[in-house]
Order: sequence, then structure tokens, then C-alpha cells
Amino acid sequence: MRFDSIDAKKQALDRLRPLPPESLRNLEAWFRVELTYTSNALEGNTLSRRETAVVLEKGITVGGKSLKEHLEATNHARAIDFVSQLIGRQRVVAEQEVLRLHELVLEGIDHAGAGSYRTVAVRIAGSTVVMPNPRRVPDLMRDFSDWLQSGSALHPVHFAAEAHYRLVSIHPFIDGNGRTARLLMNCLLMIHGYPPAIIRPRDRAAYLGALETAQLGGPRTAYDSLIIRAVDRSLDIYLDAAGDGAGRTRQAAASPAGMLLKIGQLAKAVGESVPTIRHWMKLGLLHPAQSTPAGYQLFSTETVDRCRRIQVLKGRRLTLAEICVTIDASGEPGGTS
Repeated sequence: MRFDSIDAKKQALDRLRPLPPESLRNLEAWFRVELTYTSNALEGNTLSRRETAVVLEKGITVGGKSLKEHLEATNHARAIDFVSQLIGRQRVVAEQEVLRLHELVLEGIDHAGAGSYRTVAVRIAGSTVVMPNPRRVPDLMRDFSDWLQSGSALHPVHFAAEAHYRLVSIHPFIDGNGRTARLLMNCLLMIHGYPPAIIRPRDRAAYLGALETAQLGGPRTAYDSLIIRAVDRSLDIYLDAAGDGAGRTRQAAASPAGMLLKIGQLAKAVGESVPTIRHWMKLGLLHPAQSTPAGYQLFSTETVDRCRRIQVLKGRRLTLAEICVTIDASGEPGGTS
């Protein structure tokens, strides 16, 4: 397993620390919404990213969505807040923290099951994986807790990925196993100075398939690679926010036009769709640096930073019209060279 890329980016990020307070607040607010949206979406929650932000930041109820979906959003955000408090005061996570994370995830949804181990057999729909007998769960969790506290010699990212894998494979709860495992993984990453890993909804099939392959005794390569790529993307986000070129996308460095991105590369770099980028261009939020004779519009890498700023302002519930005014008033470049 190769960690060269994330190790280099982690070292670059460490050199830039401490990040400016405003940048750090913006990052934390963005990740709080994004982690909540993505983790719940993986489990079937239908709140969109925008709706999740409205629920968390404004406390507004979204029409047509169930109470359970609203609670899943607010609960996950509170669990992230608990993780933030946790990493500030301790370096080791044990069984009681895992139980508390699960309790927060299911609070108000499953009063009896929140923070309690299952006492019945469970199966995952559509999977042939056989989960441990419920009578074995307490002992398995004690062993897991001992391992968490053992000071593993594994690379921190490998350790966090392994913790996630072991917890979902024990499947100690009736519900909420995946969300709890991802929260635990990100807690361990952040304890070691890494940003949290975001498993995107678009990667759901690959994520579940890689887990199942490993649980059935197959290779772990796909699972480990998926987690490494998720951490790598988050490091890029932190480095871009800190203004460090090392965090900009590999696509930019490899662009044949030299440090210029095609619209598809820009969209991939910032996690937006091409139609969204085109819409922002139409509104005057983004401008290509140049166009090729073939008609391709090319963007400077500064446009990545501008897109991140737009995403942060959207997370604060500003309209696109308000964002246009805010960015223009700040004197930020529009992406031209």
C-alpha cells in the first residue's frame, strides 16, 4: 500500500499550520455539512446537500422529507461536534467512544438501540456476508477496543481504514453501523492530523462492493485504495484553502496547456458537475483564461480556489446573486490569467 502522495501533502499542510482562523472555520463548516450529507446519503437519506445545509445551519424543516431524515442530519452533525471535542482532549479512542458515537447517530430515532449492542442476528440486504452471532458481539468489541488502544504500527490512514473495516465487519448494532464506522475512521484520521475522508454517494457501489469483497476473503486492495483516494481529495481541499499550490489538482499540473484546466477537469477537481460550472460562468462567477482553437475553454488553477470560495458561501446560504456581489467586492480574481 502506497502512501507517498498523501504523506507529501500532509507534510505540506503541516508546514502551513496553523491555518488562518477564518479559513479553518470555513473548512470545518464545509466538512460538517459535506460529511453529514454524504454519510447519510450512502444509507439512503434523500436530503440533498443544499437541504442538509439548510437543516443544520438554519434549523429549517424541509418539506416532503421525513422526521427521521431530519434527525439523521442533526444527529450526524452533533456526532461530528463530539469528534471535534474528542480530538482536542485525547489521542486514544476506545469502546465507550464508539458507543457514544452510535448513541448520537440514533438519538431520537431508535431509543432502545442507540448506544447498545444488538441481541439479534442481522443480514445485509443483497449481500452474502454472514455477520457474527450477537452473543459474540460484546467480546468482539472488547477485543476491537483493545486493538484501538494498542498503538498500532500501521500508517495512520491504514489504521483508520482498518478500524472502519473491523467495525462494520463486527456489525455490532442493528442500525447505524456504517455511519458510526465512518465517524470513527475520521476521528482517528483527525487525531493524527489528517483531514476526514469523504466517501462520495457516487462511489457507493464501489465502496460497498470493495467492503463485501474483503469481508468474503478477497483482496483488500480496492477498499484500501478507495479510502486513500478519499483522504487525498480532502488534503487537496485543505491545501487549496490554505493557498498552497501543492494541493491543486494533478490534472492541472498535467494539462497540455500548462497549468490550465479543461472544464471537466475543473468540475472534477472541485466536486461539481459540468452544468454547474457552466451555470456559474453564465452568471459571471467564473471566466475561462483562454479558449483553444478547437473550442475548449481553459481555466487557470486560481479558478479552483474561486470555486471553493463559492462553495463556502453557498454553504452559508447565500444566493448566487449575493455570491456575485460578495466575491466582486472582495476583489477576488474571476479565473482569468
